[in-house]
Amino acid sequence: MSKIKIFGLGGLNEIGKNMYIVEVDKDIFVFDAGLKYADDKMLGVDYIIPNYDYLKENKKRIQGIFITHGHDQQMGAIVDILNDIPDIKIYGTKFTLELLKEELISEKLKTDNLIILKPHRKVNFGKNSIFPISLTHAVPDTVGYVLYTEDGAIFYTGNFAFDPTMIGAYKTDIGKLAYVGKQGVLCLLSESLYADKVGYTSPKHRTGSYMQEILNRNEGRILFNIFEAQLYRIQELFTALEQTDRKVVIMGKRLENVIMHSIEEGYIKFNKSKIVNIHHVNDEGIVAIISDEREKPFSNMKRIIKGYDKFIKISSNDTVVFATQVYDGMEKSATEMFDSIAKIGSNLIILSTSKYLSLHASSEDLMLMLSLMQPKYYFPVIGEYRHQVANSKLAKKIGMSEENILLKLNGQVVTIENGKLKETQETIKVDDILIDGKTVGDIGEVVLKDREALADNGIVVVTVTLDKQTKKVLAGPEILTRGFIYVKDNIDIIKEISNISLEIIKEQTKENYIDFSKVKIGIRDKVGKYLYQQTECKPMILLVMQEV
Repeated sequence: MSKIKIFGLGGLNEIGKNMYIVEVDKDIFVFDAGLKYADDKMLGVDYIIPNYDYLKENKKRIQGIFITHGHDQQMGAIVDILNDIPDIKIYGTKFTLELLKEELISEKLKTDNLIILKPHRKVNFGKNSIFPISLTHAVPDTVGYVLYTEDGAIFYTGNFAFDPTMIGAYKTDIGKLAYVGKQGVLCLLSESLYADKVGYTSPKHRTGSYMQEILNRNEGRILFNIFEAQLYRIQELFTALEQTDRKVVIMGKRLENVIMHSIEEGYIKFNKSKIVNIHHVNDEGIVAIISDEREKPFSNMKRIIKGYDKFIKISSNDTVVFATQVYDGMEKSATEMFDSIAKIGSNLIILSTSKYLSLHASSEDLMLMLSLMQPKYYFPVIGEYRHQVANSKLAKKIGMSEENILLKLNGQVVTIENGKLKETQETIKVDDILIDGKTVGDIGEVVLKDREALADNGIVVVTVTLDKQTKKVLAGPEILTRGFIYVKDNIDIIKEISNISLEIIKEQTKENYIDFSKVKIGIRDKVGKYLYQQTECKPMILLVMQEV
């Protein structure tokens, strides 16, 4: 019999940043390690990942990180983690690890710790084992993971939906799901993102006929913005394109590599002769496919709209199609982008998120999974807390008792001993790591507040040069402002800032000695109050003093 702990380092009460830990006695199994996209308020932040101190502190006990599929919300933190824990083993299916391998090579990280798993083939880890099961999602080779323990199976679904028409690398093996359920499932960890949507997701995820309609009704060039890992939607577009004479340009080397590799490996079926190089992007009737960067939603499209792209400019004759969802927190930015396109005069088409769903489990999908698994305990994961609550209500609807439904936040530990839930108050340290540039955790809340202050109120820099011996003022104080006021229209204010600063410097200079800290505090205090009285703004005030 075992002592089992289950908790999230990310992915609970949020969208993205999925990372769930199952600890069986001394063995640690990590399921997914994703990122979350930074919203409009996080100035300069590229993306967010979970704090993984727990992994660093217990790295010798980790059996591996098991990735369900090739989306950044599931594997976007792997590169950062491997920078700190280079020897940790990463498990996933062939397509998932091929996507990840490209990222690791670009970051000059080793790839020999990537281990390909085949669906429905068990891998043993001592007395425990992992069994991947094929599931349906927007990217091929998606799996859920069954962790077999002495006390029963623990099944983590990742993202999924049921659609019997999706075959091959997208097919759900319902027979294997039912088989696992009959063996006895101790705990089911199932996604919650669409738990409040009534019915099955299928067929509301299918956009093929709408893609065909867009291609037929709109003449001229068409620009499609599609999330690069949504290969099923890209396949729908390509299937529609096969019925036309239009050629395709793939914008961006990363997106091109993913699509060309997928065609070669049979994940996408398309005639490669219809794909032409970037120099044809301005041809009449061309279809351009544009994708997001890994960490910055809509970044490539924004660059094109602003006229910064060296290959393509949007014109009033173009049709721009957004076939990718707007991420939470990016609504304002997306709206501004849509307005910019409208001002250019282009035909703007935005796929309705209510009419066309992504491949996540809606209410009927979730209840079907519950019926197949018949778990003793149910742990809703992946989604905001309201989604988790909606998921829990579905479990109660089909007969699960409330005490066996586990609603938790990141870091709150579920403990199961000898197959029975044990009430504890144990928590694990959790936090967000904000990634800005290449360094992990190189910024924090203080930096964000500074950036926000600079964006809202600007900066005032006071510079002064002193004699090293006598401490007399040789030059200045000179005043430099950025993002605060227009200097030529506010000469009187600039002069007064200089006078206040000079007065404070003289007050703190006594017998060839100056108290620099009191000068800085005094200038920030008095100049700040003066500027607020005059402008009702609070710019950041910096003092630069040098001695010669």
